[in-house]
Amino acid sequence: MADLKYYDVLLKPIVTEKSMAMQAEKKYTFSVNPDATKTQIKEAVEKMFKDVKVLKVNTMNLDGKLRRRGNSIGRRSAVKKAIVQLTADSADI
Repeated sequence: MADLKYYDVLLKPIVTEKSMAMQAEKKYTFSVNPDATKTQIKEAVEKMFKDVKVLKVNTMNLDGKLRRRGNSIGRRSAVKKAIVQLTADSADI
């Protein structure tokens, strides 16, 4: 288990058309530290945003995409994504 502070867990929000549509269901999507666990993500969201209670956290590890430039082949960095669902009585983020 990684020794992460709560402000190191959430890296940035993911703003896409699909993630904006999920906000109506109180689900928010974040890019998180690859070493973060579900409990660390839950604690980080509850500490960073006031009047928020987390119902559940779904995480996914995404491999980096292959990219080519001429004859050389490389790979983007792998990322970890978290979808955080808030309780019905929580305030919006």
